[in-house]
Amino acid sequence: MVSEYPRLDPREEHFRILGPHPELKLFLRYLPALHPVGTARRHVLYVHGATFPSALSVAHRFDGYSWRDALNEAGFDVWALDFQGFGHSDRYPQMAEPAERHAPLCNALDAGDQVTAAVHFILEHQRIQRLSLISHSWGSMPTGRFAGMHPDMVERWVLFGPVARHPPRRYETAPSGPAWRVVSVEDQFARFTEDVPAGEPPVLSRQHFDDWGASYLDSDAGSRSRQPASVKIPAGPTNDILRAWHGQLGYDPALVQAPVALIRGEWDGVVPDDDARWLFDAFSASPNKRDIKISRGTHLLHLETMRGALYRETIAFLLGGDRATAPHTA
Repeated sequence: MVSEYPRLDPREEHFRILGPHPELKLFLRYLPALHPVGTARRHVLYVHGATFPSALSVAHRFDGYSWRDALNEAGFDVWALDFQGFGHSDRYPQMAEPAERHAPLCNALDAGDQVTAAVHFILEHQRIQRLSLISHSWGSMPTGRFAGMHPDMVERWVLFGPVARHPPRRYETAPSGPAWRVVSVEDQFARFTEDVPAGEPPVLSRQHFDDWGASYLDSDAGSRSRQPASVKIPAGPTNDILRAWHGQLGYDPALVQAPVALIRGEWDGVVPDDDARWLFDAFSASPNKRDIKISRGTHLLHLETMRGALYRETIAFLLGGDRATAPHTA
C-alpha cells in the first residue's frame, strides 16, 4: 500500500501494482464498505472511460457525495483503476515524445491486460474468487476483454454508456492516430453539454463543472504549462472508439457469461437505441440482461443532475436477487 497521493476520503487506501509493462506501475484506489452485508463481502471494480481517471468519475464528490459513496453505503468494497497514462498510474515513456512517432497508446488489448492485473491483485488481496465490474464508455472494451477471458472471476457487470459496434463502412478502413493527445477543460465542457437538446435546462451546473475542471487539470502535473491548460492522455481509447464505429469492436460480447446491465441516458449521443439493441443482443451467453435508459441524461450522466438514478440502478442490479425462477403451475 502507498499513501503519497492525496486521499479523497480519510478511509481510502492506495496501491501501486505491477501491470503488463514491467517498468510501469498501475494505481488502484480502495474504499471498504461502511456497512458490510453479512460475512460475504461484496466487491466491485470501477473501470474509467477514454479521457479522465477514477478520481474524476466514480470517486468525484458533487455536493459532498459520489457514486462510490453510494456503493459504499450499500455494502460494497469499491476499487477503482487508473489506466496507464491516466491519473496516478505511470505514464508511457512514449508520451514524452512527439505523438506522431508512435501508434495509439492504451488500446483495448493493452488496457484489457491492465484490468486483468488489477483484478488478480484484488482477488489475492481480498482472498476472494470473483468480483463485480462497472465500466464507463470506452472502458467497456478492456473490461469486456477481461470478462470474456475470465468468466469465473466475474460476478456481475454494469456497462454505463458502453460503446457499441457500427456496421462496417464500405470502402473505408478503420482509422489510426497519434500516440497521445491533449484535452482542455473547455474541450470537456463542450463535450459534456453538446447532447442536451436545445431548449432543455442544463443537466450539469457550471459551478459543479468548474470544481471538476480544476481537479481535472490536477490529474496531469504538466497541464497548466500548456496553452490552453490541458491534460495529456493516451489516444488509444479514442482510436478504439473510432474503430468500433467502423465495425471493429475491441472485444467479443458473446464470450461474456456474467449477468450484464446496460445503463445510459436518454440523450446519450454515443449510445443511440440501435447501438444499445445490437449490444444487448450480442451478449448472447449472458444469463441475465438489462437495458436501462435514464431520462434527462447524456453520456456523462454520472456527473449530471440525474446521477442519483444511475447510482440506484447500478446498486439494484449488482445486489442481484433477480435470477429467473421456474414458472408457477397450479
